[in-house]
Amino acid sequence: MLTPFTSLSRAIELIPPDARIFVHGGAATPNVLLGELVRQSERLSEATLVHLHTEGPASYTSPDQLKNFRVINIFVGHNLRRSLDYDRVDYLPCFLSEVPSLFRSKRFALDVALLHVSPPDKAGYCSLGVSVDVAKAASQASDILIAQVNPRMPRVHGDGMIHLRDFDALVDVDEALPESVPAPHSHEVDAIATHVASLVEDGSTLQMGIGAIPDAVTRQLMGRRDLGLHSEMWSDGALGLIEAGVITNAKKRIHRGKSVSGFLIGSRRLYDFVDDNPSVLQLEMDYINAPNTIARNPKVVAINSAVEIDLTGQVCADSVGHRIISGVGGQMDFMRGAALSEGGKPIIALRSTTQSGQSKVVSALQAGAGVVTTRAHIHYVVTEYGVASLHGKTLGERARALIHIAHPLHREALMREFFQTHSP
Repeated sequence: MLTPFTSLSRAIELIPPDARIFVHGGAATPNVLLGELVRQSERLSEATLVHLHTEGPASYTSPDQLKNFRVINIFVGHNLRRSLDYDRVDYLPCFLSEVPSLFRSKRFALDVALLHVSPPDKAGYCSLGVSVDVAKAASQASDILIAQVNPRMPRVHGDGMIHLRDFDALVDVDEALPESVPAPHSHEVDAIATHVASLVEDGSTLQMGIGAIPDAVTRQLMGRRDLGLHSEMWSDGALGLIEAGVITNAKKRIHRGKSVSGFLIGSRRLYDFVDDNPSVLQLEMDYINAPNTIARNPKVVAINSAVEIDLTGQVCADSVGHRIISGVGGQMDFMRGAALSEGGKPIIALRSTTQSGQSKVVSALQAGAGVVTTRAHIHYVVTEYGVASLHGKTLGERARALIHIAHPLHREALMREFFQTHSP
């Protein structure tokens, strides 16, 4: 069988100068291909890069490169936050569940997909590995497919299979995948985790991300039985629950016995666990994150974070004022899906204050703050001071419940500000 393996420089030479280029994200960021793209940047001076969050140096956003590339983020990672200027480096807000249809419909057309895949199996199929999410749709919507093939990329079951014949160029690489560093935890984080865990019943289906709070929650769930996993992503915390027999997926109604998600990022131990493991599926985001899909499982507990929340229940999760720091992502997909699930619990979990001591429970969101979860979608809010159940509550009842779980130093001022701003 003829295969499209070629040199790195020749692979990137296939890209037209004015192409719109999708870049595989997360732990599958194709940094070798991106390095050569930067080396050929003079030729590609009209190119646009499109991606979710990426891992790595993102050298295409260095001051000397931004004259050559435009970048559109659908989710802003830590490596691009300081480069965001809404001109050369911009942000496209979109529910993660809708991104695949955005690509496939050509409403947001793509020319090239730069991917990071496993070596082909005996049938000739490479796997998108740890990041299927929107990458499969991007591969189907692009005219040119270029991939780096890495023996360290796990072969993960699910939607992420692409045959050799569908690639225009493949480049052999051998590099370690990016790994996440365990987030530090604190007394506040442990208290939040204890409150969140109190809402998780046996047989619940979990959605959780990565970071100090999700990791701490997993430590608090070791006594639960028959939990399920249907999540946008998961990491080593959930792996610990799988290995301990806490996550069995036995009570799920769809994909029973399987841990399903759109992408993964964690340690090498996690990547080794998912490699050719039939109990793990990586599926596309228009399915994983669709609220009607999520709602099919019972007792879905969706655990999401926030930058701040106002006293009526409006949640800002993607910006600090006008400054975008992440994206809409899948928060609303899972908040709504959990609300529609039988016995489901949508949860926003956050510390009561910032590192500088400012309250994250506020009388009004900052100017420019984006409302990711609306006041009509909010159910549970958790801080280190307890749980506020807001669903079915009036604005006055919500304000009192949220003030009760705010930091004690801010409660009096919050009560005063609420009645000043909401009184006739």
